[in-house]
Amino acid sequence: MRSALGRAASRTVRGVRWYVRELMDESAYDRYVAHVRRDHPDAEVPNRRDFERMRTARQEADPRQGFRCC
Repeated sequence: MRSALGRAASRTVRGVRWYVRELMDESAYDRYVAHVRRDHPDAEVPNRRDFERMRTARQEADPRQGFRCC
């Protein structure tokens, strides 16, 4: 049986991992895939690389979507 300290440490690590993924927007692809599967079940889900290309193109086309300095 895991100790209370072990469970707390595990919970802390999961929380930090979630926070960093949200901060760095790593979870954007996961959210997008969930959206496509839920709202457009017949649509093909792009792979991660194509998603990042689409996202970058959208950000560069509209400065309100995000700032890219270089």
